[in-house]
Amino acid sequence: MYREHWALVCGFLLRRTRDPHLAEDLAQETFVKATRALLGWRGENPAAWLLTIARNVLIDHVRRTRRELPLPEPDELGAPAFHVDSLEVRDALGRLPERHRRLLALVYFEGFSLVEVAAMTGRKHNSIKTALWRARNAFAETYGVPHD
Repeated sequence: MYREHWALVCGFLLRRTRDPHLAEDLAQETFVKATRALLGWRGENPAAWLLTIARNVLIDHVRRTRRELPLPEPDELGAPAFHVDSLEVRDALGRLPERHRRLLALVYFEGFSLVEVAAMTGRKHNSIKTALWRARNAFAETYGVPHD
């Protein structure tokens, strides 16, 4: 599991911390915690399980150090820089089907890449890319934003 998923876990943490040494330390901690929790693992998707542990390790690290992590730039997320009313966004998200809402949350709120989402769900990268395009269009339609 370590050899197969090291790059995925380390890459996720590197994108979030922007510090290669810290990302490797946190990835190492992720695999230590995964090893300790292996008896409780229910056999779900190993990539999703490891990325969840990695996210929790990162959250614990931030809490311990009280250090703020830099936010990614909007263009890194593929999102335009614009200001919206968060209540309207939340309302529009709430009206979307669960599959669209979950995918948008994973990519835009939790910061997972399409490759990571594909690994978590066991689907192909292109399938996730298409699903994200559909979810964004559904959101734009629900929110009332013109889309292509």
